[in-house]
Amino acid sequence: MHRLARTGGTAELLRWLAGRAEGWAGIVGPDGTVLHAAARTAGAMVPDVAGLVAESASALAERGVQAYSVDTGEHTALLFPLSGFPQGGFPQSGLPQGISPQGGFPQGVGDPAAPVLAVVTPRPVAAGLATLLADVVLPLSLCLQAETLERKRRRVDLAESRGREAVLHLLMTGQLSIAQQVAGALRPRLPDPVRVCVVECSGDDRDEVARVCVDADGGRSWIVRCPVYARHLILVMPAEDAGEKAPEPGAAPTDETVAARVGDCVVGVSEPVPLADTATGYRQAFHALAVARELPARHARFGVSPDPALVVGPAGRRWADELLNPLLTHVPRRAQDPGSQELLATATSWLAFSSHATDHLKVHRNTLAARLRLIGELLGLDLHRLADQSALDLALRVRATPAPACTPEVPSSVPPFPYASGTSQAAGGLDAILCRPAVRDWADQQLAPVLGAEETLRTWLRCEGRLGPTAAGLGISVPGARKRLNRLETVLQRSLLRPPSARYDLWLAWRSRDLAAPRH
Repeated sequence: MHRLARTGGTAELLRWLAGRAEGWAGIVGPDGTVLHAAARTAGAMVPDVAGLVAESASALAERGVQAYSVDTGEHTALLFPLSGFPQGGFPQSGLPQGISPQGGFPQGVGDPAAPVLAVVTPRPVAAGLATLLADVVLPLSLCLQAETLERKRRRVDLAESRGREAVLHLLMTGQLSIAQQVAGALRPRLPDPVRVCVVECSGDDRDEVARVCVDADGGRSWIVRCPVYARHLILVMPAEDAGEKAPEPGAAPTDETVAARVGDCVVGVSEPVPLADTATGYRQAFHALAVARELPARHARFGVSPDPALVVGPAGRRWADELLNPLLTHVPRRAQDPGSQELLATATSWLAFSSHATDHLKVHRNTLAARLRLIGELLGLDLHRLADQSALDLALRVRATPAPACTPEVPSSVPPFPYASGTSQAAGGLDAILCRPAVRDWADQQLAPVLGAEETLRTWLRCEGRLGPTAAGLGISVPGARKRLNRLETVLQRSLLRPPSARYDLWLAWRSRDLAAPRH
Protein backbone atom coordinates (compact mmCIF):
# COMPACT_ATOMS: atom_id res chain seq x y z
CA MET A 1 0.00 0.00 0.00
CA HIS A 2 2.75 2.47 0.90
CA ARG A 3 4.70 1.66 -2.27
CA LEU A 4 1.61 2.29 -4.40
CA ALA A 5 0.87 5.50 -2.48
CA ARG A 6 4.38 6.79 -3.22
CA THR A 7 4.51 5.76 -6.88
CA GLY A 8 0.95 5.88 -8.17
CA GLY A 9 -1.13 7.78 -5.66
CA THR A 10 -4.88 7.55 -5.39
CA ALA A 11 -5.45 5.98 -8.81
CA GLU A 12 -3.05 3.06 -8.22
CA LEU A 13 -4.38 2.40 -4.71
CA LEU A 14 -7.96 2.23 -6.00
CA ARG A 15 -6.97 -0.13 -8.82
CA TRP A 16 -5.22 -2.37 -6.32
CA LEU A 17 -8.24 -2.31 -3.98
CA ALA A 18 -10.62 -3.13 -6.84
CA GLY A 19 -8.48 -6.16 -7.63
CA ARG A 20 -8.33 -7.32 -4.02
CA ALA A 21 -12.10 -6.89 -3.65
CA GLU A 22 -12.76 -8.45 -7.07
CA GLY A 23 -15.18 -5.61 -7.72
CA TRP A 24 -15.33 -1.82 -7.66
CA ALA A 25 -13.45 0.74 -5.54
CA GLY A 26 -13.86 4.49 -5.52
CA ILE A 27 -13.87 7.74 -3.59
CA VAL A 28 -17.20 9.54 -3.36
CA GLY A 29 -18.25 12.86 -1.92
CA PRO A 30 -20.78 13.13 0.91
CA ASP A 31 -23.46 13.88 -1.71
CA GLY A 32 -22.69 10.63 -3.53
CA THR A 33 -20.68 12.15 -6.40
CA VAL A 34 -18.01 9.70 -7.60
CA LEU A 35 -14.66 11.55 -7.47
CA HIS A 36 -12.31 8.67 -8.39
CA ALA A 37 -13.10 5.07 -9.31
CA ALA A 38 -11.56 1.83 -10.52
CA ALA A 39 -13.06 -1.58 -11.36
CA ARG A 40 -11.35 -4.93 -11.73
CA THR A 41 -13.30 -5.69 -14.93
CA ALA A 42 -16.29 -4.14 -16.62
CA GLY A 43 -18.40 -7.14 -15.59
CA ALA A 44 -17.39 -6.79 -11.96
CA MET A 45 -19.54 -3.69 -11.49
CA VAL A 46 -23.08 -4.02 -10.19
CA PRO A 47 -25.69 -2.55 -12.56
CA ASP A 48 -26.26 0.61 -10.46
CA VAL A 49 -23.02 0.99 -8.55
CA ALA A 50 -23.23 4.80 -8.67
CA GLY A 51 -26.70 4.81 -7.18
CA LEU A 52 -25.73 2.26 -4.53
CA VAL A 53 -22.68 4.16 -3.29
CA ALA A 54 -24.54 7.50 -3.48
CA GLU A 55 -27.31 6.18 -1.25
CA SER A 56 -24.81 4.58 1.12
CA ALA A 57 -22.64 7.72 1.33
CA SER A 58 -25.70 9.81 2.12
CA ALA A 59 -26.69 7.40 4.92
CA LEU A 60 -23.12 7.44 6.28
CA ALA A 61 -23.12 11.25 6.40
CA GLU A 62 -26.56 11.46 8.00
CA ARG A 63 -25.71 8.98 10.77
CA GLY A 64 -22.27 10.40 11.48
CA VAL A 65 -20.76 6.93 11.81
CA GLN A 66 -17.22 5.70 11.23
CA ALA A 67 -18.11 2.91 8.81
CA TYR A 68 -21.12 1.63 6.91
CA SER A 69 -22.10 -1.45 4.91
CA VAL A 70 -25.03 -2.28 2.64
CA ASP A 71 -25.94 -5.79 1.48
CA THR A 72 -27.84 -6.03 -1.82
CA GLY A 73 -28.01 -9.84 -1.87
CA GLU A 74 -25.33 -10.36 -4.53
CA HIS A 75 -22.94 -7.58 -3.49
CA THR A 76 -21.85 -5.80 -0.36
CA ALA A 77 -20.86 -2.13 -0.28
CA LEU A 78 -18.35 -1.09 2.40
CA LEU A 79 -17.81 2.59 3.16
CA PHE A 80 -15.19 4.32 5.32
CA PRO A 81 -14.77 8.11 5.76
CA LEU A 82 -11.30 9.31 4.79
CA SER A 83 -11.06 11.55 7.85
CA GLY A 84 -12.16 11.12 11.47
CA PHE A 85 -11.55 7.36 11.45
CA PRO A 86 -11.26 5.67 14.87
CA GLN A 87 -8.01 5.90 16.73
CA GLY A 88 -6.45 2.46 17.14
CA GLY A 89 -7.93 0.92 14.00
CA PHE A 90 -10.56 -1.73 13.59
CA PRO A 91 -10.77 -5.37 14.74
CA GLN A 92 -8.47 -7.79 13.00
CA SER A 93 -11.08 -10.01 11.34
CA GLY A 94 -14.50 -9.83 9.74
CA LEU A 95 -16.56 -6.67 9.36
CA PRO A 96 -15.81 -3.77 11.70
CA GLN A 97 -17.29 -4.30 15.11
CA GLY A 98 -20.95 -3.24 15.37
CA ILE A 99 -21.64 -3.20 11.62
CA SER A 100 -24.78 -5.00 10.57
CA PRO A 101 -25.62 -5.88 6.96
CA GLN A 102 -27.96 -2.87 6.78
CA GLY A 103 -26.46 -0.30 9.12
CA GLY A 104 -23.53 1.39 10.81
CA PHE A 105 -22.09 1.85 14.27
CA PRO A 106 -21.41 5.02 16.28
CA GLN A 107 -17.78 4.49 17.31
CA GLY A 108 -17.07 8.18 16.80
CA VAL A 109 -18.38 11.05 14.85
CA GLY A 110 -16.75 11.50 11.43
CA ASP A 111 -16.53 14.63 9.33
CA PRO A 112 -19.81 14.81 7.38
CA ALA A 113 -18.07 16.74 4.58
CA ALA A 114 -15.22 14.24 4.22
CA PRO A 115 -14.89 12.09 1.09
CA VAL A 116 -15.65 8.41 1.55
CA LEU A 117 -13.84 5.26 0.46
CA ALA A 118 -16.44 2.93 -1.06
CA VAL A 119 -15.82 -0.66 -2.16
CA VAL A 120 -18.42 -2.92 -3.80
CA THR A 121 -17.49 -6.60 -3.57
CA PRO A 122 -19.37 -9.85 -4.38
CA ARG A 123 -20.85 -11.76 -1.45
CA PRO A 124 -19.61 -13.32 0.68
CA VAL A 125 -17.14 -10.66 1.76
CA ALA A 126 -13.59 -12.05 1.67
CA ALA A 127 -12.03 -12.59 5.09
CA GLY A 128 -9.83 -9.68 6.11
CA LEU A 129 -11.15 -7.30 3.43
CA ALA A 130 -12.72 -4.92 5.96
CA THR A 131 -9.46 -4.81 7.95
CA LEU A 132 -7.54 -4.16 4.73
CA LEU A 133 -9.86 -1.26 3.90
CA ALA A 134 -9.46 0.18 7.39
CA ASP A 135 -5.68 0.01 6.99
CA VAL A 136 -5.73 1.71 3.59
CA VAL A 137 -7.74 4.67 4.87
CA LEU A 138 -4.66 6.51 6.17
CA PRO A 139 -2.39 6.26 3.07
CA LEU A 140 -5.39 6.92 0.81
CA SER A 141 -6.32 10.00 2.86
CA LEU A 142 -2.77 11.30 2.66
CA CYS A 143 -2.61 10.69 -1.10
CA LEU A 144 -5.91 12.46 -1.65
CA GLN A 145 -4.83 15.43 0.47
CA ALA A 146 -1.48 15.64 -1.29
CA GLU A 147 -3.12 15.53 -4.72
CA THR A 148 -5.66 18.15 -3.66
CA LEU A 149 -2.86 20.45 -2.46
CA GLU A 150 -0.96 19.87 -5.69
CA ARG A 151 -4.02 20.85 -7.74
CA LYS A 152 -4.42 23.98 -5.63
CA ARG A 153 -0.73 24.81 -6.07
CA ARG A 154 -1.08 24.45 -9.83
CA ARG A 155 -4.12 26.71 -9.82
CA VAL A 156 -2.18 29.31 -7.82
CA ASP A 157 0.77 29.01 -10.22
CA LEU A 158 -1.59 29.36 -13.18
CA ALA A 159 -3.26 32.39 -11.61
CA GLU A 160 0.12 34.04 -11.00
CA SER A 161 1.27 33.19 -14.52
CA ARG A 162 -1.91 34.66 -16.02
CA GLY A 163 -1.52 37.73 -13.79
CA ARG A 164 2.01 38.32 -15.02
CA GLU A 165 0.86 37.73 -18.59
CA ALA A 166 -1.89 40.32 -18.09
CA VAL A 167 0.63 42.85 -16.78
CA LEU A 168 2.86 42.26 -19.80
CA HIS A 169 -0.14 42.68 -22.12
CA LEU A 170 -0.99 46.00 -20.46
CA LEU A 171 2.62 47.16 -20.84
CA MET A 172 2.68 46.12 -24.50
CA THR A 173 -0.48 48.13 -25.18
CA GLY A 174 0.81 51.22 -23.35
CA GLN A 175 -1.49 51.02 -20.31
CA LEU A 176 1.31 51.73 -17.85
CA SER A 177 -0.66 52.92 -14.82
CA ILE A 178 -3.03 49.94 -14.87
CA ALA A 179 -0.08 47.56 -15.32
CA GLN A 180 1.64 49.01 -12.26
CA GLN A 181 -1.55 48.69 -10.20
CA VAL A 182 -2.02 45.04 -11.15
CA ALA A 183 1.67 44.31 -10.62
CA GLY A 184 1.50 45.78 -7.11
CA ALA A 185 0.18 42.48 -5.75
CA LEU A 186 3.06 40.50 -7.26
CA ARG A 187 6.82 40.63 -6.88
CA PRO A 188 9.21 42.06 -7.84
CA ARG A 189 8.08 45.58 -8.59
CA LEU A 190 8.23 46.71 -12.20
CA PRO A 191 11.60 48.40 -12.88
CA ASP A 192 12.00 51.57 -14.91
CA PRO A 193 13.94 51.90 -17.21
CA VAL A 194 14.24 48.33 -18.42
CA ARG A 195 15.86 45.97 -20.83
CA VAL A 196 13.56 43.35 -22.33
CA CYS A 197 15.08 39.91 -22.75
CA VAL A 198 13.63 36.98 -24.72
CA VAL A 199 14.97 33.53 -23.85
CA GLU A 200 14.25 30.69 -26.28
CA CYS A 201 14.31 27.36 -24.45
CA SER A 202 14.46 23.84 -25.82
CA GLY A 203 11.56 21.45 -25.26
CA ASP A 204 9.56 21.95 -22.07
CA ASP A 205 12.35 23.51 -20.00
CA ARG A 206 10.76 26.93 -19.42
CA ASP A 207 10.18 26.34 -15.70
CA GLU A 208 13.77 25.24 -15.13
CA VAL A 209 15.16 28.14 -17.17
CA ALA A 210 12.92 30.53 -15.19
CA ARG A 211 14.52 29.23 -11.98
CA VAL A 212 17.97 29.84 -13.50
CA CYS A 213 16.91 33.41 -14.36
CA VAL A 214 15.71 34.06 -10.81
CA ASP A 215 18.96 32.69 -9.41
CA ALA A 216 21.06 34.70 -11.88
CA ASP A 217 19.63 38.11 -11.01
CA GLY A 218 18.46 37.60 -7.45
CA GLY A 219 14.79 37.79 -8.40
CA ARG A 220 14.95 41.40 -9.68
CA SER A 221 13.50 40.67 -13.13
CA TRP A 222 9.84 40.40 -14.06
CA ILE A 223 9.58 36.95 -15.68
CA VAL A 224 6.65 35.99 -17.93
CA ARG A 225 6.00 32.80 -19.90
CA CYS A 226 5.30 34.01 -23.43
CA PRO A 227 1.62 33.39 -24.31
CA VAL A 228 2.43 33.18 -28.03
CA TYR A 229 5.61 31.11 -28.30
CA ALA A 230 5.60 28.02 -26.07
CA ARG A 231 9.41 27.93 -25.86
CA HIS A 232 9.94 31.60 -24.95
CA LEU A 233 10.43 33.35 -21.63
CA ILE A 234 10.18 37.15 -21.50
CA LEU A 235 12.23 39.00 -18.88
CA VAL A 236 11.65 42.67 -18.06
CA MET A 237 14.95 43.45 -16.38
CA PRO A 238 16.28 46.59 -14.67
CA ALA A 239 18.48 48.48 -17.10
CA GLU A 240 22.12 48.98 -16.16
CA ASP A 241 21.53 52.68 -15.48
CA ALA A 242 18.38 52.09 -13.44
CA GLY A 243 20.16 52.61 -10.15
CA GLU A 244 19.47 49.04 -9.07
CA LYS A 245 21.96 47.23 -6.95
CA ALA A 246 23.55 44.31 -8.77
CA PRO A 247 23.23 40.87 -7.18
CA GLU A 248 27.01 40.68 -6.75
CA PRO A 249 29.77 43.20 -7.50
CA GLY A 250 31.29 42.45 -10.88
CA ALA A 251 28.64 39.85 -11.71
CA ALA A 252 27.89 39.20 -15.38
CA PRO A 253 24.60 40.57 -16.75
CA THR A 254 21.63 38.27 -16.24
CA ASP A 255 21.12 37.56 -19.95
CA GLU A 256 24.74 36.51 -20.46
CA THR A 257 24.65 34.36 -17.33
CA VAL A 258 21.53 32.54 -18.50
CA ALA A 259 23.03 31.89 -21.95
CA ALA A 260 26.17 30.50 -20.29
CA ARG A 261 24.37 28.30 -17.75
CA VAL A 262 21.69 26.82 -20.03
CA GLY A 263 23.57 25.12 -22.82
CA ASP A 264 20.77 24.94 -25.39
CA CYS A 265 18.95 28.25 -24.91
CA VAL A 266 19.20 31.37 -27.10
CA VAL A 267 18.96 34.89 -25.67
CA GLY A 268 18.11 38.24 -27.28
CA VAL A 269 18.19 41.55 -25.36
CA SER A 270 16.89 45.02 -26.13
CA GLU A 271 18.43 48.42 -25.58
CA PRO A 272 17.53 50.22 -22.34
CA VAL A 273 14.02 51.64 -22.81
CA PRO A 274 11.50 53.35 -20.52
CA LEU A 275 8.97 50.98 -18.97
CA ALA A 276 6.27 52.67 -21.07
CA ASP A 277 8.14 51.48 -24.20
CA THR A 278 8.12 47.79 -23.25
CA ALA A 279 6.54 46.93 -26.62
CA THR A 280 9.51 48.52 -28.42
CA GLY A 281 11.90 46.67 -26.12
CA TYR A 282 10.18 43.38 -26.90
CA ARG A 283 10.50 43.92 -30.66
CA GLN A 284 14.17 44.74 -30.25
CA ALA A 285 14.79 41.66 -28.11
CA PHE A 286 12.97 39.47 -30.64
CA HIS A 287 15.13 40.83 -33.46
CA ALA A 288 18.25 40.24 -31.35
CA LEU A 289 17.07 36.67 -30.79
CA ALA A 290 17.08 36.05 -34.56
CA VAL A 291 20.72 37.17 -34.65
CA ALA A 292 21.69 35.14 -31.56
CA ARG A 293 20.57 31.87 -33.20
CA GLU A 294 23.47 32.21 -35.63
CA LEU A 295 26.12 33.08 -33.02
CA PRO A 296 28.27 30.55 -31.12
CA ALA A 297 27.57 32.36 -27.83
CA ARG A 298 23.79 32.08 -28.45
CA HIS A 299 23.42 35.62 -27.11
CA ALA A 300 22.96 38.99 -28.81
CA ARG A 301 21.98 42.52 -27.86
CA PHE A 302 20.02 44.78 -30.16
CA GLY A 303 22.19 47.27 -32.03
CA VAL A 304 21.51 51.00 -31.84
CA SER A 305 18.75 51.84 -34.32
CA PRO A 306 16.14 54.60 -33.94
CA ASP A 307 12.48 53.72 -34.04
CA PRO A 308 10.71 55.28 -37.05
CA ALA A 309 8.15 56.77 -34.67
CA LEU A 310 10.92 59.02 -33.30
CA VAL A 311 11.76 60.64 -36.65
CA VAL A 312 8.35 61.43 -38.15
CA GLY A 313 8.05 64.83 -36.44
CA PRO A 314 4.87 66.75 -35.57
CA ALA A 315 3.52 66.23 -39.10
CA GLY A 316 3.81 62.50 -38.55
CA ARG A 317 1.87 62.78 -35.32
CA ARG A 318 -0.89 64.71 -37.07
CA TRP A 319 -1.00 62.10 -39.83
CA ALA A 320 -1.18 59.27 -37.29
CA ASP A 321 -3.95 61.00 -35.34
CA GLU A 322 -5.95 61.58 -38.52
CA LEU A 323 -5.53 57.99 -39.68
CA LEU A 324 -6.49 56.48 -36.32
CA ASN A 325 -9.27 58.91 -35.45
CA PRO A 326 -12.14 56.67 -36.73
CA LEU A 327 -10.82 53.87 -34.58
CA LEU A 328 -10.21 56.03 -31.50
CA THR A 329 -13.70 57.51 -31.63
CA HIS A 330 -15.52 54.27 -32.49
CA VAL A 331 -18.58 53.57 -30.33
CA PRO A 332 -19.90 50.00 -30.58
CA ARG A 333 -23.55 49.57 -31.51
CA ARG A 334 -24.05 46.78 -28.96
CA ALA A 335 -22.67 46.38 -25.45
CA GLN A 336 -21.05 43.06 -26.35
CA ASP A 337 -19.21 44.47 -29.38
CA PRO A 338 -15.54 45.52 -29.00
CA GLY A 339 -14.88 49.16 -28.19
CA SER A 340 -12.06 51.38 -29.42
CA GLN A 341 -9.53 50.27 -26.77
CA GLU A 342 -10.19 46.60 -27.49
CA LEU A 343 -9.83 47.18 -31.23
CA LEU A 344 -6.58 49.10 -30.71
CA ALA A 345 -5.21 46.21 -28.62
CA THR A 346 -6.32 43.76 -31.33
CA ALA A 347 -4.60 45.74 -34.09
CA THR A 348 -1.40 46.06 -32.08
CA SER A 349 -1.33 42.35 -31.22
CA TRP A 350 -2.11 41.22 -34.76
CA LEU A 351 0.57 43.44 -36.32
CA ALA A 352 3.09 42.05 -33.82
CA PHE A 353 2.10 38.37 -33.81
CA SER A 354 0.06 37.81 -36.98
CA SER A 355 -2.20 34.74 -36.58
CA HIS A 356 -0.61 34.02 -33.18
CA ALA A 357 -2.56 37.01 -31.85
CA THR A 358 -5.31 34.53 -30.95
CA ASP A 359 -2.99 33.12 -28.27
CA HIS A 360 -1.94 36.57 -27.12
CA LEU A 361 -5.47 37.95 -26.88
CA LYS A 362 -7.09 34.66 -25.81
CA VAL A 363 -9.76 34.91 -28.53
CA HIS A 364 -11.03 32.56 -31.25
CA ARG A 365 -9.63 33.00 -34.75
CA ASN A 366 -13.11 33.92 -36.04
CA THR A 367 -13.31 36.67 -33.41
CA LEU A 368 -9.90 37.97 -34.51
CA ALA A 369 -10.94 37.93 -38.18
CA ALA A 370 -14.17 39.80 -37.41
CA ARG A 371 -12.33 42.47 -35.44
CA LEU A 372 -9.77 42.93 -38.21
CA ARG A 373 -12.54 43.36 -40.78
CA LEU A 374 -14.09 46.05 -38.59
CA ILE A 375 -10.73 47.78 -38.11
CA GLY A 376 -10.13 47.79 -41.87
CA GLU A 377 -13.60 49.22 -42.53
CA LEU A 378 -13.23 51.96 -39.91
CA LEU A 379 -9.79 53.05 -41.16
CA GLY A 380 -10.38 52.49 -44.87
CA LEU A 381 -7.41 50.10 -45.02
CA ASP A 382 -6.91 46.82 -46.81
CA LEU A 383 -5.13 44.86 -44.09
CA HIS A 384 -4.23 42.11 -46.56
CA ARG A 385 -1.68 44.51 -48.12
CA LEU A 386 1.73 45.01 -46.58
CA ALA A 387 1.63 48.72 -47.46
CA ASP A 388 -1.48 49.34 -45.36
CA GLN A 389 -0.19 47.10 -42.57
CA SER A 390 3.00 49.17 -42.47
CA ALA A 391 1.04 52.43 -42.37
CA LEU A 392 -1.13 51.20 -39.48
CA ASP A 393 1.87 49.85 -37.59
CA LEU A 394 3.69 53.17 -37.88
CA ALA A 395 0.61 55.14 -36.83
CA LEU A 396 0.13 52.99 -33.71
CA ARG A 397 3.80 53.33 -32.78
CA VAL A 398 3.72 57.10 -33.27
CA ARG A 399 0.65 57.32 -31.05
CA ALA A 400 2.43 55.28 -28.33
CA THR A 401 5.53 57.54 -28.45
CA PRO A 402 5.64 60.63 -26.22
CA ALA A 403 5.38 63.79 -28.34
CA PRO A 404 8.56 65.51 -27.01
CA ALA A 405 10.59 62.48 -28.14
CA CYS A 406 9.76 63.08 -31.80
CA THR A 407 12.30 64.82 -34.03
CA PRO A 408 11.41 68.53 -34.51
CA GLU A 409 9.81 69.52 -37.79
CA VAL A 410 12.20 70.27 -40.64
CA PRO A 411 10.73 71.59 -43.91
CA SER A 412 10.98 69.02 -46.66
CA SER A 413 12.17 69.99 -50.13
CA VAL A 414 10.21 67.14 -51.73
CA PRO A 415 6.52 67.82 -52.38
CA PRO A 416 4.18 65.21 -50.96
CA PHE A 417 2.45 62.72 -53.22
CA PRO A 418 -1.33 62.37 -53.00
CA TYR A 419 -0.87 58.88 -51.64
CA ALA A 420 1.55 56.01 -52.08
CA SER A 421 1.01 53.45 -54.79
CA GLY A 422 -0.03 50.21 -53.16
CA THR A 423 -1.60 51.95 -50.16
CA SER A 424 -5.20 52.93 -49.58
CA GLN A 425 -6.17 56.60 -49.77
CA ALA A 426 -6.73 56.58 -45.99
CA ALA A 427 -2.99 56.09 -45.53
CA GLY A 428 -2.16 58.52 -48.32
CA GLY A 429 -0.43 61.21 -46.26
CA LEU A 430 2.26 58.70 -45.40
CA ASP A 431 4.38 59.62 -48.46
CA ALA A 432 4.77 63.18 -47.22
CA ILE A 433 6.05 61.83 -43.91
CA LEU A 434 8.46 59.43 -45.59
CA CYS A 435 10.00 62.32 -47.55
CA ARG A 436 11.23 64.06 -44.38
CA PRO A 437 15.07 64.26 -44.20
CA ALA A 438 15.13 62.57 -40.79
CA VAL A 439 13.08 59.67 -42.14
CA ARG A 440 15.37 59.38 -45.17
CA ASP A 441 18.39 59.19 -42.90
CA TRP A 442 16.64 56.50 -40.87
CA ALA A 443 15.80 54.57 -44.06
CA ASP A 444 19.40 54.74 -45.29
CA GLN A 445 20.59 53.37 -41.97
CA GLN A 446 18.12 50.49 -42.13
CA LEU A 447 18.99 49.47 -45.68
CA ALA A 448 22.74 50.13 -45.67
CA PRO A 449 23.66 46.46 -44.89
CA VAL A 450 21.85 45.14 -48.01
CA LEU A 451 22.47 47.82 -50.61
CA GLY A 452 23.85 46.25 -53.77
CA ALA A 453 22.33 42.86 -52.94
CA GLU A 454 18.74 43.79 -52.29
CA GLU A 455 16.95 41.60 -54.87
CA THR A 456 15.72 39.03 -52.34
CA LEU A 457 14.50 41.62 -49.86
CA ARG A 458 12.74 43.71 -52.52
CA THR A 459 11.04 40.65 -53.98
CA TRP A 460 9.93 39.48 -50.54
CA LEU A 461 8.40 42.87 -49.74
CA ARG A 462 6.77 43.10 -53.16
CA CYS A 463 5.18 39.68 -52.50
CA GLU A 464 3.57 40.92 -49.26
CA GLY A 465 6.14 39.09 -47.11
CA ARG A 466 4.90 35.66 -48.29
CA LEU A 467 7.49 32.95 -48.78
CA GLY A 468 5.91 30.98 -51.66
CA PRO A 469 5.39 33.92 -54.04
CA THR A 470 8.86 35.21 -53.13
CA ALA A 471 10.43 31.91 -54.17
CA ALA A 472 8.48 31.99 -57.45
CA GLY A 473 9.51 35.59 -58.09
CA LEU A 474 13.17 34.72 -57.54
CA GLY A 475 12.93 31.51 -59.57
CA ILE A 476 14.19 29.35 -56.70
CA SER A 477 12.72 26.78 -54.32
CA VAL A 478 10.88 27.71 -51.14
CA PRO A 479 13.69 26.26 -48.94
CA GLY A 480 16.17 28.28 -50.99
CA ALA A 481 14.19 31.47 -50.43
CA ARG A 482 13.96 30.69 -46.72
CA LYS A 483 17.75 30.26 -46.50
CA ARG A 484 18.30 33.60 -48.23
CA LEU A 485 15.96 35.36 -45.82
CA ASN A 486 17.64 33.65 -42.85
CA ARG A 487 20.96 35.06 -44.06
CA LEU A 488 19.36 38.49 -44.39
CA GLU A 489 18.18 38.24 -40.77
CA THR A 490 21.82 37.95 -39.70
CA VAL A 491 22.93 40.80 -41.97
CA LEU A 492 20.09 43.14 -40.93
CA GLN A 493 20.06 41.93 -37.32
CA ARG A 494 16.27 41.73 -37.55
CA SER A 495 13.69 38.95 -37.52
CA LEU A 496 12.00 38.58 -40.92
CA LEU A 497 10.20 35.24 -41.05
CA ARG A 498 8.81 35.03 -37.51
CA PRO A 499 6.63 37.75 -35.99
CA PRO A 500 7.31 40.32 -34.68
CA SER A 501 8.91 40.86 -38.08
CA ALA A 502 10.88 43.84 -39.37
CA ARG A 503 8.94 43.79 -42.63
CA TYR A 504 6.95 46.94 -41.78
CA ASP A 505 10.09 48.96 -41.07
CA LEU A 506 11.76 47.62 -44.20
CA TRP A 507 8.75 48.44 -46.38
CA LEU A 508 8.71 51.98 -44.99
CA ALA A 509 12.47 52.31 -45.56
CA TRP A 510 12.25 51.14 -49.18
CA ARG A 511 9.29 53.44 -49.81
CA SER A 512 11.20 56.41 -48.39
CA ARG A 513 14.22 55.54 -50.54
CA ASP A 514 12.07 55.19 -53.66
CA LEU A 515 10.46 58.57 -53.04
CA ALA A 516 13.89 60.17 -52.76
CA ALA A 517 15.01 58.69 -56.08
CA PRO A 518 14.76 60.99 -59.13
CA ARG A 519 11.44 60.60 -60.95
CA HIS A 520 11.34 60.43 -64.73
